[in-house]
Amino acid sequence: MTPPAPGTDSAPPGPATASGWSAALADPAAPLALAGRRLHFVGIGGCGMSGLARMAAKQGADCTGSDLGPSKTVGQLRAAGIPVSLKQDGSAVPDGLDLLVISAAIREHHPEVLEAVRRGAAVMKYAQLLGRLMVGRTGVAIAGTHGKSSTTSMLSHILIQSGLDPSFIVGANCEQIGGGWRVSERAGADETLIAEACEYDRSFHNFSPTHATVLNIEADHLDLYDSIDEIVEAFRVFARRVPAHGSLLVHHESPHRLAVTAGLSCPVETIGFAPQADWRVEVVADGGWSTADGKQAGAQVRLWRGQESVARWINPMPGDHFAYNAAVAAVTAHRLGAKWGPIGQAVSSFKGLDRRMQLVGRRTLPTAMTDKAHPALPVTVIDDYGHHPTEVDTTLRALKAHYQPNRMVCVFQPHQHSRTRHLMDQFVVSFGAADIVIVPEIYFVRDSEQEKHAVTAGDLVVRLRKQGVTAMHLHPFEAIIEQLELITRPGDLVVTMGAGDVWRIGHAFIKNGV
Repeated sequence: MTPPAPGTDSAPPGPATASGWSAALADPAAPLALAGRRLHFVGIGGCGMSGLARMAAKQGADCTGSDLGPSKTVGQLRAAGIPVSLKQDGSAVPDGLDLLVISAAIREHHPEVLEAVRRGAAVMKYAQLLGRLMVGRTGVAIAGTHGKSSTTSMLSHILIQSGLDPSFIVGANCEQIGGGWRVSERAGADETLIAEACEYDRSFHNFSPTHATVLNIEADHLDLYDSIDEIVEAFRVFARRVPAHGSLLVHHESPHRLAVTAGLSCPVETIGFAPQADWRVEVVADGGWSTADGKQAGAQVRLWRGQESVARWINPMPGDHFAYNAAVAAVTAHRLGAKWGPIGQAVSSFKGLDRRMQLVGRRTLPTAMTDKAHPALPVTVIDDYGHHPTEVDTTLRALKAHYQPNRMVCVFQPHQHSRTRHLMDQFVVSFGAADIVIVPEIYFVRDSEQEKHAVTAGDLVVRLRKQGVTAMHLHPFEAIIEQLELITRPGDLVVTMGAGDVWRIGHAFIKNGV
């Protein structure tokens, strides 16, 4: 027996599973009741997996898990009564297992997968189980190449602030909404379940959403997709999973909009900055009014439905892309029953989530203390998860416009060798807003050893320097921190960026100034 292929619901149930449970597993349209079932999560320390495990436990499942090492998330899971093993040799798989849940990165030869199959347990990927939990509920799926975590977090925040009671799983930590997961007190069809719908491994083909959004579509995950055409086709298949009584909200300016929406049975509306969009986002660069405490915040944003201005808010984070994501969250929240007034107030009060233009801190340099009559500006440190060229470009430009630093120093950690190689030309032109770019080693995950040797961080630096960008490759992280100590000046903005562990650099640089 092998784990299920992407796009299927589960491996065939083993002989040890009860007949009722087996029947539910075999029927993708049947609601999946977890009460009393024993589930084991491989890679439980991830944001999505930990949230799914806690959601399953809240619904009455007996949950355990494993991960590669200790972390804050592992500690929180243990404190919540979910045992987590740091061994993945098969010994942590519990007796009487009903279902093994694996992340997309876990392969069929993994020791815990082999042990679960040997015992006759079913195997599901994370997205498969999450998709099954949408059955019988009002599922909301937020899809797009980027912006999913921010939009999902804002939507959840809006619904909570509007007095509604959503369930959700977010792929990042947002303290304002209680972390990355929540289980509604409602049950069945009255329960709203919100989740990110990722195109990696075609995971979102397992979802059963009532309402869905497509934020954007760009080339990514080219280790799995042969071309942008295959990616567009994957989004088209996802869109066709929305039922006729549901709805789809799609980016108006996307060049792939018509290819994705053609022939759908559900109502489709567009959202964007163009006057022709069904929902139009308008950003006023200078802001429009003050917050309750009298302080001017970000730019004023208005949301238009035709000629009617239905909502307005102060953009809580820099950038037009954030205003757009907030507008998608606002429209979706309104579809789920939220009123426009509370929606605008909720967006204005949103405090962001971890690693999305997150302010790490400010530090005054030692040399800046010499002139006490004219104290120098501190160095500001921002951390961001961006790892796609479009994210790099839009985030750096937004941060530069917002903070207006003397210089911007970007420490960019490429994520995956395959992404770096396939999107090299786009990466080369995405750092136009930065004055200095420092590139550590590429974060190695999922790629083959052959791919690992096909491109290096030094290759990106060479291409950047040919473009006239001041760029350097440094390794290890300690060398980068030392370099920041040498080159930063008062008023600089340091941005650590990437989906790996590059965040450690900014935190260490701030700590050095304490």
